[in-house]
Amino acid sequence: MKKIFFISAAVLLALTGCVKDEIYKGPSTIEKVVFSPEAPTSIAPVQVTATVTGLQAVTSATLNYNGGTVTMSGSGTSFTATIPAMADGTEVSFTVVVNNDAGFTTTSDKYSYKVGDPATDWSKLKLNEVYGAGADEEKFFELYNASDYPIKLTGVTISKDESNCWTGIDGEVVPAKGFFAIVGGKGTTPRGFSSGFSAKKSVLIELFDTKGNKIDYFQRGEKMDSGEWGASLSNNKGSWSRIPDGSGKWMQTDAFTPGAANSKDGKEDPDVKQ
Repeated sequence: MKKIFFISAAVLLALTGCVKDEIYKGPSTIEKVVFSPEAPTSIAPVQVTATVTGLQAVTSATLNYNGGTVTMSGSGTSFTATIPAMADGTEVSFTVVVNNDAGFTTTSDKYSYKVGDPATDWSKLKLNEVYGAGADEEKFFELYNASDYPIKLTGVTISKDESNCWTGIDGEVVPAKGFFAIVGGKGTTPRGFSSGFSAKKSVLIELFDTKGNKIDYFQRGEKMDSGEWGASLSNNKGSWSRIPDGSGKWMQTDAFTPGAANSKDGKEDPDVKQ
């Protein structure tokens, strides 16, 4: 009987040792995912942070969003990555995927947000440069956006001599602190303006928001006695530019810079209304 007892005890000790040596292997747990800001604008990237726990070490963590993938940085239980800024109105969905050294993959719940810019401040959209001395396909009106957010031009209109000559369409946007050139007079280019424009005649160019409110204007000379624009004036072979961009007086410049910063030097034109 004693012999049997000692054998059973040895077997029990062996089995106990095996149980102690066996380490549980399983998936990691993604306990929490937070992102900031929760209501981003088009100029704000979004930082995503995941809290991960488990007995196995994390070998990789990735952030998957709208078809893109970013490797998350971090160690231990906290991992972070950034979703780049997206256009106004974009709906973004994302998940966090974690792999551990036991070979398990864990995917978080799906999170989402919608990019939204504040209401457009139309006072920040300006006529910035006009050029009418070259060939019709070279003539242009330039807009400048003095705000910190892109301005969509859909429905924005420009009139020349009190008649509409251009209307913005979807996809036409002036970037923040940026420029947008409308190049080509008399319909010589697909998205130019429909009217003519002469550098040696009186002219009125007006910019209107989507509700028809006048935002800005450029006026040189006056109407003729007939009530029409087009009175003869001195020729300007350069352009008329706001100096500095977006806020300064209209100045006569030798250079013309469609879609780029204006010349820093110019001279006043007594025929231009300031």
